[in-house]
Amino acid sequence: MLKRPTAIVLSLVGLVLGSSALAMAHGLAGQRFFPATLAVDDPFVADELSFLTVSHRKMPGSEEGPPTRETDLAAEFSKRLTPNFGVSFGGTYKILDPDEGRTVTGFDNMEVSLKYVFFKSDVRETILSAGVSWDVGGTGRSKVGAESFDTITPQLFFGKGMGDLPDAVRFLKPFAVTGVVGLAIPTREHNTHYVLDDNGNVEVEHEPNPNVLEWGLTLQYSLQYLQSYVQDIGLPRPFSRMIPIVEIAMETPTQGRDAGRTTGTINPGIIWFGRYYQIGVEAVIPVNERSGKNVGVIAQLHFYLDDILPKIFTWTPFHGVLGPTQP
Repeated sequence: MLKRPTAIVLSLVGLVLGSSALAMAHGLAGQRFFPATLAVDDPFVADELSFLTVSHRKMPGSEEGPPTRETDLAAEFSKRLTPNFGVSFGGTYKILDPDEGRTVTGFDNMEVSLKYVFFKSDVRETILSAGVSWDVGGTGRSKVGAESFDTITPQLFFGKGMGDLPDAVRFLKPFAVTGVVGLAIPTREHNTHYVLDDNGNVEVEHEPNPNVLEWGLTLQYSLQYLQSYVQDIGLPRPFSRMIPIVEIAMETPTQGRDAGRTTGTINPGIIWFGRYYQIGVEAVIPVNERSGKNVGVIAQLHFYLDDILPKIFTWTPFHGVLGPTQP
């Protein structure tokens, strides 16, 4: 079962390590600082730790179960292996409290991700990267929805700051956008279930596992960029280090009976960043009835390990110690 995804991951590692390196900084492109975002994966690679990300929302009911209050406790560790290539390991502990029945808890499947930054322009405040994530089937608890098969998701990322706009619209320069698009491909086309009909005969049911287009976008307005590079409007701390943000996280199945039916959330919120860590909190608003009716919340504490202990956390096997990444 693991042969196919393992081959994909190893092929990408070989491709990246065999390519020429580009200079890359932690979440920076020119004067632009891109924060780690909560719902949509960001485009840069870094040595960092998200601990803890907490989210809570009441999910809609379905044919498989009643409406359920879901609380997720997630953590992710990311490590650069070269200046522009990194790997991440993530895990989530889920608490599911249905309207009917007992509360169920357990870990979801572990996720391993690789990311490679192949283009960066300081002048244009632009970052482009490619990656692949591997949802490792069978590493989580099936009662909380962890699948027994793997899912591979090739991804493309981008980040663009608006600092190159003309001075006539200088108050638009603090804006930045980031985004990601990926196709989640299960390694098993369907799950097979055996059930008894009313006459006691065994029937075989096939539950499809469709490919899913995963796409997201963030719109950010950096008050630090406004204050430092556009116009000092006298904002005191902590407001001068805040980034109002809206994240849009969507999923669209491309096969089966739900093909083309998009679900997702729009998350408005605030990120505050300091020298060594950042804090973010956002509302989680469903975009349509299929996505639910109840507004949730997500909050995250995120550490910049490459700036906290650069001699330890920025060591790489092929490039030595990369050093702190923020100026």
